Amino acid sequence: MRVLIENIGILAGIDSHGKQRLCGKEMQSLGILNDAWLLVEDGRFAAWGTRAEMPAEGIAADEHVDAEGGAVLPSWCDSHTHIVFAGSREAEFVDKIRGLSYAEIAKRGGGILNSADLLHTLSEDELYRQAMVRMEEVMRKGTGCVEIKSGYGLNTADELKMLHVIKRIKENSPLRVKSTFLGAHAVGRGMTQPDYVDLVVNEMIPEVGKEKLADFVDVFCDEGFFTPAETARILEAADKWGMKPKIHADELASSGGVEVGVAHGALSVDHLESMTVEEIEILRDTVTMPTVLPGTSFFLNLPYGKARQMVDAGLPVAVASDYNPGSTPSGDMKFVVSLACIKLRLLPEEAINAATLNGACAMGESQQYGSIAKGKVANFFITRPIPSVSFVPYAYTTPIVERVFLGGKEC
Repeated sequence: MRVLIENIGILAGIDSHGKQRLCGKEMQSLGILNDAWLLVEDGRFAAWGTRAEMPAEGIAADEHVDAEGGAVLPSWCDSHTHIVFAGSREAEFVDKIRGLSYAEIAKRGGGILNSADLLHTLSEDELYRQAMVRMEEVMRKGTGCVEIKSGYGLNTADELKMLHVIKRIKENSPLRVKSTFLGAHAVGRGMTQPDYVDLVVNEMIPEVGKEKLADFVDVFCDEGFFTPAETARILEAADKWGMKPKIHADELASSGGVEVGVAHGALSVDHLESMTVEEIEILRDTVTMPTVLPGTSFFLNLPYGKARQMVDAGLPVAVASDYNPGSTPSGDMKFVVSLACIKLRLLPEEAINAATLNGACAMGESQQYGSIAKGKVANFFITRPIPSVSFVPYAYTTPIVERVFLGGKEC
């Protein structure tokens, strides 16, 4: 099946060099053609060029798509989400307006524990139904590859329930989905922290591993949550079952999460609102992708991560949504890209690369997703006509996505 997209005003995100991630100044290179066409064959990118370069006899295709002068970009790759959750937490939103901090709400038994209480009452089918509504929402906004965490169960049965839902989403959604076990998101009600860590290590991880329900393992390694030593113990237990680490680090304080993540070869360390300059050096020459979640800073009035400093230091950077009911109730990656420019001080090209190729890398998926490259899965979206790629973050609330294609098929 050959699909030819013609009349493209701007074709962006072209990778002719086979890069798996972009670092430092490389992030300024987006790969753009104007007045272009794009050929998809059997669900993968096959060829592209300008209208002037098109053969005189045209290009044979089974389907022709008129982009009507719009831009074509690779789908967003959102490497940090909590899309499977029960209900909402707008009461805590009001508490934050009144001056309570995220940490104070958690200490009162709210936050993650409230979400766990709600999730416990819902059936797997209802959780799946709610999550698929959110999946449809983010797909229509341009996301084509997404990581989803557990972590609102906080006991073995409910963590498994969440991971079963994520498995169903993998099987039934056109998006590429990666699953993460985040049993160490908070301490379950009625348990001491040491006993809960024992439960995660000795019961939850083996059960998750036996059913092969998680690609990754994550730990909320932060002030008031799990220590670096506890995090290391959990990562070592999960490694025996083939789960690669992805770490919540430095959201509320410089927590040691970056250090423990790097020491264990973590695919990414995420949040980084409170990271230090010294931790930028720790990340240098590692396989670990620093991932900044500016939507969290926006919603919680936290400091913004040092993305500009990291890029200037030659590091790669990814951005992700952190879509969840408590600290970031939005999966709009276009808005994340806008925040990356406005608050993280990334250039538009850098922000888009952070949300596509580097986001894919933070999920171990950049060989197949995140850019327009020959042989990669054809996940892309077509926008209304826009004057330049800078318009994407500039028009921060303007809906621009007109058509979505995943695996070369329109959704």
